[in-house]
Formats: sequence, structure tokens, C-alpha cells
Amino acid sequence: MSTMRAVVYDRPGQFSVRELPVPEPGPGEVRLRVLVAGVCGTDLHLHAGEFGPTYPLTPGHEFVGEVVALGEGVGPGLLGHRVVVDNTASCGRCVECRRARPAYCRHLVAQGVNAPGGFAEQVVTDADRCFLVDDLEPEVAVLSEPVACVVHGLDMLDLSPGSDVLLFGAGPTGLILTSLLARSGAGRLVVAAPTPAKLELARARGADETVQLDRADPAAAEARLRELAPDGFDVVIDATGAPAVLAPTLGLTRTGGTVFVYGMTPEATQWPVSPYDIFRRELTVKGSFAQQFSFDRALSALRTGRVSSEGLITRRFGLEQYADALAAVADSSVVKVVLVP
Repeated sequence: MSTMRAVVYDRPGQFSVRELPVPEPGPGEVRLRVLVAGVCGTDLHLHAGEFGPTYPLTPGHEFVGEVVALGEGVGPGLLGHRVVVDNTASCGRCVECRRARPAYCRHLVAQGVNAPGGFAEQVVTDADRCFLVDDLEPEVAVLSEPVACVVHGLDMLDLSPGSDVLLFGAGPTGLILTSLLARSGAGRLVVAAPTPAKLELARARGADETVQLDRADPAAAEARLRELAPDGFDVVIDATGAPAVLAPTLGLTRTGGTVFVYGMTPEATQWPVSPYDIFRRELTVKGSFAQQFSFDRALSALRTGRVSSEGLITRRFGLEQYADALAAVADSSVVKVVLVP
């Protein structure tokens, strides 16, 4: 029996790199040789046991691979080609699917969360969830899932043209948001983040103004943001998931404006807000979860260069270095981390 290496968790915080049998594709499935897999903040939450993991678990929901084996009923057109994968499979029949919300499917299979993911040398997936990307370099194509999440986020935000937008965060998600917000109707885009090098990347992607956050003196940055928008911003977006960043968002939002919670906080985090402020100033609070009906648009954005991969991937690790990869994701000086099995 042939074997492969994979990251495997048995419980929160406890993983190892193991030899596992190479999985065989079933009907309608293909097996991929994983070329590169993205590591993101969600994987830190999964490491802590959040986000609904099922054990034993091989994480990895952002992956690019070469199709090396076909299951019954799959035509030969995919064999040998490079693909990215929509990691979620919904049933199409439950109450949420019938309301066009497949990410909330009652029977959702999410590779890297409750089914084997891409932090492995090989992985099996449904053929009809594969998208051909022979024309994209693997380190460009690997961004397709996070870009798809941002595209869905913009669907949810429904930005009014000419809006004055403040975005907190210049990590991978913040930079992708910057690229697409600057090209989808923002009248002005201000990006606030603590790392100068990341703010430089934000400027290159269309940010009109950048403000450096000083964790030791958050009031200074808040004062600068109030100077930029004395009446508040039309839209304030948190792409950090940090409670301390969320705290001032309502106060920086204009009357009638929107706070958009895009970053994922720890599950137990509580965010004190004033219901009276929301009522009195007619504020809107929105959220966005994962990606839905947006993979093809994400690939279009990567192909046209609307989203640039330049400078995003800053650290690369092998499977045996997975602990180092997780530490790098938590390092504010690092932009995007990938595993190369």
C-alpha cells in the first residue's frame, strides 16, 4: 500500500506529521498531488479547537494541486491538469441551501475543517468542485479561496459608489480587500494597520491614505482617523478579528453608516456596543462568512491582475515545519504563509 505524509490533529493543539494511506478517489472524485497550500488565520482557530473541527483532522482549505487519479464517472479532461478547489460541498436540499446560503448547509462538508484538507502530499476532492488554473502559477492560484471570500464579502457589504471607507488590517485579507475596494466604488479608501511594510503594500494596491496603528498608543491613530473624517466614515471594516480594533469602529462611523465585521475573532469574544447608538444614528452592522458563488469571480480577479499576488507570499514551509508555519501566521511582520508539501 502506498503512503503519503499529512498533518493530522487528534484534538485541539495536538498534531503530528504522519504517514497515511494514499486515498483512492470514489465515484465523481479526483485525487490531487498538492503543489501549494495556504495557511491562514482560520487554521489558528482550528488549532485552538474553534470553527467546528472534526477529528482526526487534516487541515488546509486553500490548496492547488495536479490531478493524478480519476474516480469512476470522471472524464479524462482533468487528468494531469492544475486545479484549485472550492473546499465546501453543500447538499443543495436543506433549508439553508434552498435559501441560497450554501455556507450554512445543514450537511456541509468543508475540507480542512470536517473533512481531509490540503496539508498533505495528496488529497481527494469532488471533480465538480475543481477549477482549471493551468494558466496561473501555483502561488497565484493558491489565493483563489481567500479572494473568493473577499468577493462574497463585497456581495454582503453592497458598497454604495463614492463611499468613504476605513479598513482596519493589511494582512492577506486586508490587502485583497484593498485591491477590490479601490476598484469597486470606494470614493476614498483609508487603510490602518501596525506594520509599515504592509501599509506600503496597501498603498500599491490603491489605498488613498494609510495610518499606522501603534499598539502602545492607539489613541494617536484614532485621533488621526478623526482628522481624516471628522463626521465619521461611511463604512468601517475590521479585517483583523482583534477585539481592540473592533472597539472604536462604531465611534468612527458616520451617522447612517455601516460597520462591517470581516475578520474572525475568537469564538468567545464579546464586543460591547451601545444599542442606543445604533438606534439613534441608524447604524448598520454586517458580517460575512466564507465564500458563496464567488470562486469564478475570484479567478477572474487574479487573471486580470485586479488582485495582485506580488509581495503577498512571504514565508514557505514544508509539512514537517507546520508548527513554524502556524507561528508565522501569528507574526505581524509576515504577510502570507504557504506549505509546499
